[in-house]
Amino acid sequence: QVQLVESGGGLVQPGGSLRVSCAASGITFKIYTMAWYRQGYGKERELVARMDSGGTANYADFVKGRFTISRDNAKNTVGLQMNSLKPEDTAIYYCNAYYPNRDFWGQGIQVTVFS
Repeated sequence: QVQLVESGGGLVQPGGSLRVSCAASGITFKIYTMAWYRQGYGKERELVARMDSGGTANYADFVKGRFTISRDNAKNTVGLQMNSLKPEDTAIYYCNAYYPNRDFWGQGIQVTVFS
């Protein structure tokens, strides 16, 4: 059974930092592209950052220079370090594991940036 379990969300003030993590099980983690998506209230889900099996990372323009994705293939985890957070970063953040014909999602975790 595949499981992606996010942790680390919460409340933070603008300009603050937060780290979310995702622990994967039931997949051959090292071959998957791992990604973080988010969905704000009333908005569509959007890609935030992803890292392929070779360690190449890509970021959405709206988080470049602020967020950093990382993965630990030994621990089957992927993290997202979020710095300089803005109110518009408020969303549910989802962990995603992708391999051709295989696509898995975590349950999501809330990140709220408020004054």
